[in-house]
This record gives sequence, structure tokens and C-alpha cells, in this order.
Amino acid sequence: MKTTQKIRGTKHNGLIFGALLLSASLLSLSFSHAQDIPSKRFTAERVFDLEYATSPQISPDGKHIVYVRHSMDIMKDLDKGSLWIIDTKSGEQRPLAPNFSANSASWSPDGSKILFTTSNNGQSEIRLMYVDSGNSFSLAQLQASPSNISWSKDGSMIAFNMFVASKTPSFAKPMSPPEGAKWNPPVNVIDNLVFRFDGAGYLKEGANQVFTLPIGGGTPRQVSFEETSLSNPEWLDPDTLLVTGNLAEDSNLDPIESEIYALKLSDFSIKALTTRDGPDNSPVVSPDGKMIAYTGFDDKVMSYQQSDLYLMKRNGEEQKILAEDFEGTFESISWTSDSKYILALTQDHGLLSLIKVSLSGKVSKLLSNIGGESIGRPYASGSYSVSAGRSAQIAYTKGFTTKPSEVAIANISGKKERILTDLNSDVLPYLDIAKVEEIKVKSSHDGLEIEAWVAFPPDFKADASYPMILEIHGGPHTMYGPTFSAEVQRFAAEGYVTVWSNPRGSSGYGEDFAQGIDLNYPGYDYNDLMSVVDEVIARKYVDPDRLFVTGGSGGGILTAWIVTKTNRFAAAASIKPVINWMTMALAGDIAQYVRRHWIRADPWSNPEAFLKLSPISYVDKIETPTLVMVGEEDYRTPAWEAEQFYTALKMNKVDTALIRVPLSPHYIASRPSRLIAKTDNIMAWFNMYDTKKDESE
Repeated sequence: MKTTQKIRGTKHNGLIFGALLLSASLLSLSFSHAQDIPSKRFTAERVFDLEYATSPQISPDGKHIVYVRHSMDIMKDLDKGSLWIIDTKSGEQRPLAPNFSANSASWSPDGSKILFTTSNNGQSEIRLMYVDSGNSFSLAQLQASPSNISWSKDGSMIAFNMFVASKTPSFAKPMSPPEGAKWNPPVNVIDNLVFRFDGAGYLKEGANQVFTLPIGGGTPRQVSFEETSLSNPEWLDPDTLLVTGNLAEDSNLDPIESEIYALKLSDFSIKALTTRDGPDNSPVVSPDGKMIAYTGFDDKVMSYQQSDLYLMKRNGEEQKILAEDFEGTFESISWTSDSKYILALTQDHGLLSLIKVSLSGKVSKLLSNIGGESIGRPYASGSYSVSAGRSAQIAYTKGFTTKPSEVAIANISGKKERILTDLNSDVLPYLDIAKVEEIKVKSSHDGLEIEAWVAFPPDFKADASYPMILEIHGGPHTMYGPTFSAEVQRFAAEGYVTVWSNPRGSSGYGEDFAQGIDLNYPGYDYNDLMSVVDEVIARKYVDPDRLFVTGGSGGGILTAWIVTKTNRFAAAASIKPVINWMTMALAGDIAQYVRRHWIRADPWSNPEAFLKLSPISYVDKIETPTLVMVGEEDYRTPAWEAEQFYTALKMNKVDTALIRVPLSPHYIASRPSRLIAKTDNIMAWFNMYDTKKDESE
């Protein structure tokens, strides 16, 4: 499955190739003796050797798991996914559709067929595979990429989303140029609040609509025709789909609002089943068809609120919250086949856990350590699926500190876990992989407990001599954990002690913890991070004169904020940051969310509310050499945010440099070469300001 060749280069050590009098055998012997011994360090090119598993889908009978096996294509610079199938009894696995790339698959209700989406010569398609023969065919050639595919209960139909373009607004009919003339293209008229989005660029006029298609193939039938998108179709009965969206006239002004609607296929009528002010999402119908589980919350217009678990009858009546006192958030919900329990992922102190909720609201934990799907930084990211019947089993991605995600299986009680894959056994056992230690500290601000992790270089000794990198997560309402990270391994391989943590504002520690930065971001999360650094110094893990700091997105703004408040770091690297909340609230792709939920003010009438939380306001305090990096096609924290910071630092004669990553959206590490360029440029910048580096070597 590896796409890279493992043959290393050779040094010929003065061997004169013109001296061909040597016998072929002697020449071969001399050549082999001259070969370099492969390095045990996690060097940059090792990123291309990595493989990891995502989206394990277990068959209804529990006998097989289809998952996406990711590998790095060194020639195309891509993270490629292909489908593999595992026999759960024997553990034997093989490629399922070797000629197609795929990001997910889904089993038919009877387990005889598998659906997956792919691209064939640039044409998006949905393919159906028969499990007994392995043969597949295209159900439909599509004009746009399909998503959110859902099987009907009897397996005869599927529903899915697909973008449908609408008429582009125009105020004046453009003139037709004379034949052969080379005129400028016609103007583009924009009249939507959200007109560009990260990863998608400038948006076309139109919306995601719902389609149905017989499993025998044919022409997709469009069944929704709204001006705004309706997504995530779920079959309620043969004539009704549940969909989510916001059909209010001013939907762009309330970016988190959504309702659950019942869409009738016979007449295209739409009825709202939920009506409250707040998001209602992810409807899942119970196997007996009587109940609908979903997630959401009553919108209090705050920067963060956790998603709660709700239940209602199939007609939308008797809506109630389940497990109201549970401190975690509910994600990726599903039913057990007896319709008695709801399963959900929850963020749990740096880990993802799978929980079971009874219809009376009782919560029990089934599994933990689900994750490992984030290959770059140690974000908590994982997935699961559950089979049918009394002897149901759970397939999931297992997270590790020493390697990326593997496919695992356990029984419905979360017991008898087995790891079914070992995707990097040909690489990682032969490398010096950083050991990871958990630490917990009390914040200097108020004593709040902050969880953190430390990764150590090979042959580490606690002698207070090592350089340190503080790596800060984005979000800010996300969560790091003790899972494998290519970036952390690169830092450790080059001799850095790397520290990452979940300061207040992080998810996974309860709603109050996450709301600790509401209207105060950046704020006391700074104190949390400095307390972690203080603890690492106190343990003599690092030299206090060799401290460095970096982070991306939310970590980028915190990095920029840190250097306005302290000079303790020898150098900093602020990656894709927010620097000016005013420009972010007027030009970012989530501008209305920033204005309405994070700052809760208007930049034109209350600029101080934005500027007091913006690093740009305190640039005159900065002395720390600071690198700035951003993707050229980043519309989440647009390039002009980084450019404002860079220009201000230059004007103030602070050592700085600006790195623009070509063709990159917000997720810089989406290509292997970008991940390598990011980490290597950060370390190269830090190396320039490590005054004790020569002494330590």
C-alpha cells in the first residue's frame, strides 16, 4: 500500500566508476558496504510513509468492516483514501475497490451491497458494489459532488445532497464584444452575506438540494427546491425524508440556526418539526420508526454552547432533552438495533469516548481512546459504527500516542477490544518515536486545573538543557489529546521538547470550562498556557532561555497575543492567525458568527470591543522575533490578517518574515508537502534565535 520507495541514497566514497576492471560481484559488495544506515529519526520524508484509518463501517451482521485506508502519494502530493475490507473473525483484510479513491462507504440495510462516492476522470459518481462478487457499477454520473448519502429502510432507494446552481444576479446586460475582440470577462455581481468560504473559494449562486435515486441506478430526482441549503437527508418512511436547514428569509444573519424538517416526496411539501431559537441537527430515526433522536441547544448567543441530546416522536411531538446534567457534548449519534439506547461520541478530557444513553437519560461509558484521525496536529478526531442484533459489535478508530489511527472492534458493552490493523508496522517500529507524558497544572489566574502533554526527544534527560516548543491548538473551542501527531514527532526528532495543552476555552471539560473565554478571548487562557510552561521548566525538562511558541488559527492569535505580553520566548511563529477582530468580523467567511456570537457588538459603533482583544492593538509591545504564515487561499483567517501583523512588526523593526503557502486554504497541512514545509520552516526560524544551540550539541 505504501506509495514511497524505501530505498535510500548511497555514498560512493571515492569509488571510481571508470574502474570497471572490478568483477560485478566485487563491485556489488563494495557498493553495499558504502550505503548509509537509515536514520532512526522521524525525518521530513517520513511523512510520506504514514498510513492511517478513517470511517470504519461495520456490516449489519458484524462479519466485515469497510474502512478508508489513507496513504501519502509522493508523486501527486496527496493524502489518498482507498477502501479496504476486514473479516472481523480472522482479521484478514484486502483492498475492496483498488481502482477508485474514496472517503467513506456505507452498507445496504441487508449487508449485501456497499455504496461509495468517487471521481472518475474528473466526473463525480456514486458507485454500488455487490459484496458477493466484488463487482461495482456507477449508479449515476453527476454534475456536482454528492454528499450525505442515506439508504432507505428497505434498501431500494438512496437520498443524498448535491449542489444546484441558480441564476446569477445581474443589474445590467453586458455588451457583446465584436468578433475576435478580447474583452475583460463580465462582472460578477454578489448579493449574499456569505459569498466566499474557506476551502470553496468564491461561492457560486445556488444551494445544496436533496435528491433521490433508485438503487438500480438511473437519473437522480431532485426533491427540494429551496433558496437555501437543506442537508443530511434521513429516511423517516418511504415518502418522507428528514432534512436540516434554515429556511428563514434572513438565514445568513443567524449562522448557527437550523431546524429539522419533514420533506414529503410525493408533493415536495416541507413541515418544520422543530421551531426553537437555536440549532437542531443530526436527526436519526430509531430502528422501530417511532422516535427521532437529534442534537441541539437553545441559543443564548454565546461563543460556545455544547450540543445536547434530544428525543421526539416521529411527528415532532413530545420533544424532550435526555441526560440534561451530562457535562459533555453529544456528537455522531446512532441507535442500537433494539431502539432502546442511543450511542454518541463525546469529547472527554483530551480523548473521544463512546457513550450509551438510555431513553430515560442514564449515561454509561462504553469506550475511550477513540481517535487518531488527525495526522498533523494532535486533535481529537475519530469515528465509529455499530452492527445490528443482540450480539452487536462496535467498529471504531483507535488512537495511540505512538502511531496514527487503527481499526478496532469491541462488543456492544465496550469489552473484548481487538485491534484489527497495523498500518505502519513497516516504518514506525524502526524509528525513535517520541514518548508522551501527561501533566496537570493549576492556572496562575484562579487555580483551574489545566491538562497538558509533553513529548520528549530521543534519549531525553531532565537536565534543563533542551529547547521547548509550546504548540497551541486552534478553535478555540476544540481539544488536543495524547494522540499521534506528525508535527510533534518532527519537533521531537530535531531535539525539541514539545508541549501542548487544553487551556480554558477548550472543549471536552464541560460547558463552563469552554465558556471561560466568552467575551474574553484571548484572555486568561494566556495565564493557563504560561502556567504549563512554568511547570515544564520547574521539572527541569527545558532550558528557560530556549523557549519557543507556535500555534495555528486560534493558536495563531494566542501566539500573537503572547508576544505582546511577555518576552520570555526566544522566537515565535504565528500560523494563520486572527490579528484584528474588526477586519475578521467584516471580511472572514464566518464574519457574522464572529460579530454576533464572539464579540456581540458592531465594529462600526463599538470598535473598542474588537480592538481590545486584537493583537494589532499591542504591536508596539512586541520585541520577540515572530514569523507569520498563512495560506494564500485561506478565507477563515484571511491572508490580510497575517499581512497586517507582518507589516506592523516591520514598521516597528521587529525581526519577522511572512510565509504565504500557495494554493492553500485554512488547513495548511492538507497536503503532505505543506505539512513538511510548515514544520520545517517553523523549526528553521526558531533555530535562528536559539543562542544556546551550539552549546547543547
